[in-house]
Amino acid sequence: MNPPALLLVLGDEELLVARAVAETAAAARAADPVADVREFEASSTHPGELAEMLSPSLFGGRRVAVLRSAQDAKKELVTAVMAYVAAPDPEVTLVVCHAGGVKGKAFADGLQKAGVTVLPAAKLSRHGDKVEFIRGEIRRLGGKCSGDAAEALLDAVGNDLRELAAAAAQLMADTDGHIEIATVQRYYRGRAEVSGFAVADAAVAGDVPAALEALRWALATGVDPVPIADALADGVRTIARVASAGRGNAYQLASGLGMPAWKVEKAQRVARGWSPEGLVDAMTAAAECNAAVKGASDDRGYALERAVVAVASAKAGGGR
Repeated sequence: MNPPALLLVLGDEELLVARAVAETAAAARAADPVADVREFEASSTHPGELAEMLSPSLFGGRRVAVLRSAQDAKKELVTAVMAYVAAPDPEVTLVVCHAGGVKGKAFADGLQKAGVTVLPAAKLSRHGDKVEFIRGEIRRLGGKCSGDAAEALLDAVGNDLRELAAAAAQLMADTDGHIEIATVQRYYRGRAEVSGFAVADAAVAGDVPAALEALRWALATGVDPVPIADALADGVRTIARVASAGRGNAYQLASGLGMPAWKVEKAQRVARGWSPEGLVDAMTAAAECNAAVKGASDDRGYALERAVVAVASAKAGGGR
């Protein structure tokens, strides 16, 4: 199947832009193995250079012209591209890569109004979008990934989309394609389980073994007890606040609670197993732990273990 004749890649996320260009070139070469693919920098390209590539060829064959950094295009080049867009050559695919934003916005708007196919490639700033990106990568490779597993992978690898895509591909290569949280923890042990928030997540979920294992990894890799205690207290407070807000859409509750929607949604899932009495017990344990690690105890590691067990047990007890 031939790629579209006109394509606008809109956004500045390098992975998404590179992937759009590569997939377009691959589609052209699938239709014509000797397809000519050339790239042009908008800031330094003369209209005549691009026109030569876009003009009908006496020898036929598919061609792909990629115009990079279109937001930097000079007026003459913009005029030439818009004239071409009105009557494109069916044997040519023109890919215009525009970073989005204010600079050169009229060019991008003009292309969209002309009916050019648009591929969004903006940076993913929302936590939820990154989680969905991970799940989408796994699906793209033929697998399945739970939401909790995607959250754990994001915690382990970080926010860079290239690294996330590489991690997803590695997991798919080394497993049967069904990615669960245990899979991520097994492959990224020592990265995914060292933060205080990983300890807190396991504790408020009522999973004593996982919470203690995460705590020991955190302490063994040098995480200070104070931020672990703070994360534990924050986790319990978040569950309590979200539970008291009642049922509702996470995005609607987020502004009133002063939290991002992804955090509200995550807390809503966990809050279902908590009772009011269990939350009171957990908040008491978290408060005592905070005091202990900030000077009231000589053994801060033991104080954290006691608190983690108390919080997880409060969830387990309150869920009955």
